[in-house]
Amino acid sequence: MKKIGLIVFAAFLGGAVAIGAYKLLERNNDGFSLTEKQNMMFASNPVKISSAGSVDFVQAAAAVSPAVVHIKTTYNAKASNDSGSGMPDMFEQFFGGGSGRRPRVPSAASGSGVILTADGYIVTNNHVVDNADKIEVILSNRRKVTAKVIGKDANTDLALIKVDVTGLPFVKMGNSDNVQVGEWVLAVGFPLDLQTTVTAGIVSAKARNIGILNRENQSMTQEEWMEMQRTGKRPERPANTAIESYIQTDAAINPGNSGGALVNANGELVGINAAIASETGRNEGYGFAIPVNLAKKILEDFKQYGVVKRGYIGVSFAALDADKAEELKVKRSMVYM
Repeated sequence: MKKIGLIVFAAFLGGAVAIGAYKLLERNNDGFSLTEKQNMMFASNPVKISSAGSVDFVQAAAAVSPAVVHIKTTYNAKASNDSGSGMPDMFEQFFGGGSGRRPRVPSAASGSGVILTADGYIVTNNHVVDNADKIEVILSNRRKVTAKVIGKDANTDLALIKVDVTGLPFVKMGNSDNVQVGEWVLAVGFPLDLQTTVTAGIVSAKARNIGILNRENQSMTQEEWMEMQRTGKRPERPANTAIESYIQTDAAINPGNSGGALVNANGELVGINAAIASETGRNEGYGFAIPVNLAKKILEDFKQYGVVKRGYIGVSFAALDADKAEELKVKRSMVYM
């Protein structure tokens, strides 16, 4: 009897030690990168649905929707711009909190975000949270929590925010390099202040540069235009540090989708919705998402350093199109050897 009692006691002691060690590791696992956390969380839950072959989006939508959140931001009078949204004018028509000029009063805007880890790391767009005085995240269970900015970068229009909540649903990051033109994708977000909305389309192009992140540097002031008329030379511009390599899709994306998820039929995150090409400010069939492979490096830097670590070599490049070749008096045949 005494021997049985010792065995039971040893079993309880071993279990207690195992649970204690697990909890200790769980508390200290913030040293892992976002990718390492995802690998651990998905190690025992492999996904077996074909990314390109399935046209049934029910499973993908059900898996992703709970992990896409509604982000609401508020701005005081000092931080607000003339449009009252707290966002740069170039994004106002895409994902701002309304249209028209409004007085400089406390204002609000909204967008979307994607939960990446169960302990509350959320990716969104820089223009969704930039200059915000307060960031609120509305979870899938309608709970509202305040978020803090971990890092943000205007050059890629990415931001990482965090909420102090655990046990959250999250989206698996995929490999955007494997995305193919013609592949089915879903856009998930909160367009037009609606609740979670899923739309479907295909990838219509990759590596698009639409110039939206460098628009301010591209436009000339009146003084620069007059100087160009006088001298015949365009004004010198600082090196373009913006990085654009968008995935283009015809999945419906509207104001409010900014920062939401672009996922494949496998339910894997392949892009962060960021912009639309539109004459009206509403969906006209062309949306653009930041590739998740580009985002991964930026987000890891945010988590580790709070900023993006980049190296510069002091040169920049421009595409040699027909107009540029004519300006430089270069025969395009010399380029294509």
